[in-house]
Amino acid sequence: MQTENQCSDKDITILAIESSCDETAAAVVRNGREVLSNMISSQIDLHTLYGGVVPEIASRKHTERINQVTGEALAAAGMTLQEMDAVAVTYGPGLVGALLVGVSFAKAVSFASGIPLIGVHHIEGHISANYIDNKELEPPFVCLVVSGGHSHLVRVRDYGEYEILGRTRDDAAGEAFDKVARAIGLGYPGGPKIDKVSKEGNPDAIPFPRAKVADSVYDFSFSGLKSAVLNYLNSCEMKGIRVCQADVAASFQKAVVDVLVEHSMQAVRECGSDKFAIAGGVASNTALRAALEKECAARGIAFYRPTPIMCTDNAAMIGAAAYYEYCRGVRHGYDLNAVPNLKLGDRVQGSPGLV
Repeated sequence: MQTENQCSDKDITILAIESSCDETAAAVVRNGREVLSNMISSQIDLHTLYGGVVPEIASRKHTERINQVTGEALAAAGMTLQEMDAVAVTYGPGLVGALLVGVSFAKAVSFASGIPLIGVHHIEGHISANYIDNKELEPPFVCLVVSGGHSHLVRVRDYGEYEILGRTRDDAAGEAFDKVARAIGLGYPGGPKIDKVSKEGNPDAIPFPRAKVADSVYDFSFSGLKSAVLNYLNSCEMKGIRVCQADVAASFQKAVVDVLVEHSMQAVRECGSDKFAIAGGVASNTALRAALEKECAARGIAFYRPTPIMCTDNAAMIGAAAYYEYCRGVRHGYDLNAVPNLKLGDRVQGSPGLV
């Protein structure tokens, strides 16, 4: 790939920062694929008390932790700030207050040290996590990005070049997991808890709907499924029928997985791709990974997935994405700002842009 060759004459080491939601993370990444350190300070225990992420609390905790976490990442890598070729940071999408903490800190680091600043798209970071755990993977390929805030089917044409094939029309997959988990008494975070409880349930016990979007075969819609679960629970309550938590969780999870797998395999077939990857927090779901592995194997498609820790928000994936931006000549000024609703495909400020 031409993008890699532009940086092939020397090692490029990047300090990366991620603070888009409720993880304060910093990492040191060399050449986009070698992780020298990856520090994550999670707020999950704190937000569990409130049943979900509280933006104001998240921002405050980022402010408290970001300097220490960054220092820990440099120390774990055995390197100094002066040895970095660039500092990268997530600037969108995400919670605006949380993003601002990371962006402001990264700009201060860049200004004080004189090293270049690179803003990174959060979803591009998730896609790039696959380069860390699958070092042989190169574009083009199709990628399913599923997390608490995003559900995207993306054709990765090249490093930094993306075509969105489909996206959610309402709730993201991870958001649906959280809401259903809350409704059946599992609490937050919903994804891992439903995944665990589902192993004890019957996935065919309840025929929940598989939503289709008439005018776009690749788009997703999970709000109707969520409503169907709530209606089922209300109906059971009114009729005095005992609800089997494990069966509801398993049946709901199967409905989500079926749609994700069906759309993904259709996209791979119509794009003529022989490589398929997953990314994002929901990509660590064991039922989804197993179903996709089975379907890809049956079709002779190479299946790539990050390790579970790389599926969650982390800074190593931001460093991986930033490397390819660096090689394309992307540099940002100190006017870089947080963009909470940034879309994959929007032009990145101060860069050649995403296609």
